[in-house]
Amino acid sequence: MLSSFRRLTKSKVGTALLVLFLLAIVASFALADMSSIGGNAFGAGGGNLAKAGDERVSERDYSTAMERILSNARQQNPEATYASLAKETASVLDQLIDDAALKAFGSDHELVVSRKLVDGEITSLPSTRGLDGKFSEQAYAQFLAQQRLSDVQVRRLLEADLVRRVLLSPVAANATVPVGVATQYASMLLEQRQGELVLVLTEPFAAGLAPTAGDLQAYYDQNRQRYMVPEQRVLRIASIGPEQVAAVAPTEQDIAAYYTANRASYAGKEVRIISQAVVAAKPAADAIAARARSGASFVAAAAPAGLSAEDISVGPQTRAQFTSLAGDKVAAATFAAATGAIVGPVQSDLGWHVIRIDQVRGEAGRSLTDARAEIITKLTAEKRKEALVDMVTRIEDSIGDGASLAEAAASAKVALVDTPLISGAGTDRANPAYRLPDALAPALKSGFELTLDDDPVVETLPNDSGYLLVGVGRIVPASPAPLAQIKPQVAADWTRKKASDRARAVASQIAAQTARGVAMAEAARQGGKGVSPVQPFGARRIQLSKAPADIAAPLRILFSLAQGKSRMVADPQGRGFFVVRAVSITAGNASTQPALIGQVQASFRDSVSQELARQFVAAVRADVGVARNEKAIAAAKARLNGSN
Repeated sequence: MLSSFRRLTKSKVGTALLVLFLLAIVASFALADMSSIGGNAFGAGGGNLAKAGDERVSERDYSTAMERILSNARQQNPEATYASLAKETASVLDQLIDDAALKAFGSDHELVVSRKLVDGEITSLPSTRGLDGKFSEQAYAQFLAQQRLSDVQVRRLLEADLVRRVLLSPVAANATVPVGVATQYASMLLEQRQGELVLVLTEPFAAGLAPTAGDLQAYYDQNRQRYMVPEQRVLRIASIGPEQVAAVAPTEQDIAAYYTANRASYAGKEVRIISQAVVAAKPAADAIAARARSGASFVAAAAPAGLSAEDISVGPQTRAQFTSLAGDKVAAATFAAATGAIVGPVQSDLGWHVIRIDQVRGEAGRSLTDARAEIITKLTAEKRKEALVDMVTRIEDSIGDGASLAEAAASAKVALVDTPLISGAGTDRANPAYRLPDALAPALKSGFELTLDDDPVVETLPNDSGYLLVGVGRIVPASPAPLAQIKPQVAADWTRKKASDRARAVASQIAAQTARGVAMAEAARQGGKGVSPVQPFGARRIQLSKAPADIAAPLRILFSLAQGKSRMVADPQGRGFFVVRAVSITAGNASTQPALIGQVQASFRDSVSQELARQFVAAVRADVGVARNEKAIAAAKARLNGSN
């Protein structure tokens, strides 16, 4: 709905408030310690790209923000580069400057964020909570490691975000549009138009087109970027897994020593079936004990205290288990009593306990012979895990001492496997059926981060399944595919382009003729092959957002034309070109539709909030003063594009 208003009025509405907040937050993740550049003069070699008040945006801020965005993009598309993200990240520097301006404005007006308030923001982050739902130092440390941030950076980020919220929320909250204004726009939504159109198809114009070798070469030279092949690498990978240590096994001495060290767990033990009533007051406990000793069942004895059969049932317990449940004093009294005895009341931190010993039974211990198989299984797993870690440590040490990948693998007696020339997605361009095996997939990330001069690295596989030794055998930089390899594709693209040019020329001719008053049917007939019959069509403006895909583009053109005018538009589905003529325009009247007026007011609320927020940020920029070092900005962007 709102997009219709924007197209109608051609107004420049600000970026969405949510985008403003989120992109600013993303950018803020990159903010480095400002104190490291605080003493540098703007533009005097300090690496500053811009200055807002006393706050500065350095090249490090910008490059780190871009690195984080690229890293996030590569989680979805491993072949993403800075060039491919140019449209999405073009405003990152502006957002960094906005953030710096708001921070400077807050400082100028003594907007102070306390450490306690930032602490509260940190503890509210889901990633900083442990399994119990409470803040955990360990979870926070893991969060910092995953995000590659320090505690200082996170605090600075949250402090800046709090400043943004305090400054922008009151400005953008509860924005309203007057009924009179909303009525005018609602009436526009009810405007109805009728038109006619023809579709000039591209395919018929491809007949008879046959590119020469010169045509293909020229088209290829003009469109090299279209045929870029992402960087490819040959990775050298060695799997280090349980098979390398299959011969490792515990000795008889190991087995005996383990049994001796853990004799208590293999010894016989007494288990008691226990019923227990726990109440807060001693008189209530005395009454339960008296009823139980007088012959009442324990369930009946506990019932007057509000305890059910489920409440009093404890079940089988060893002394250690019952001690952890009820405490030493209660467990000692319980395990000193005979079967059928009523114990208590005995006091603990939980209250007053009354216990009945329902049954006493013994469980026989296990001899070394009985436990042998279990001990062997446990010790074998532990020793093989240790042996695997020792092997990896020796490999890393040998590499650190200067050994090559092949030498390190040979010394550890692990086999190196060379992949074909693959992309960052693990595919082989020369063999579409090939994909790097899942077992080796963890090597892709590090394999495409290494240079030819870097030492090999060891990647840890999940679930203790082993390790991968990863090195680089060959790197083929991103470059256009040779014309000889993609000649059929280039020929098809050339043919499609030429046919499209011909169809466009015919569509332009039809549009020009109808603009001069020629009937569309006659202009279409003169267009010849590939021109569809004239079709009448129409809609109300409010229907634009729900228009079918095959008619949405010409409908939008229809609502941009004056009556009697015509225009050509490319078919988004690639079939050819539409020529659209506006036949009639009927104004709408929303004065009798209050519900629609209310919907328009609601639709404008977010847009007005967004615009108010952007205007406020612009005013803040003007107030604190913003200066940009365009030469340094251009150099920073060039360096980033060169590091793809």
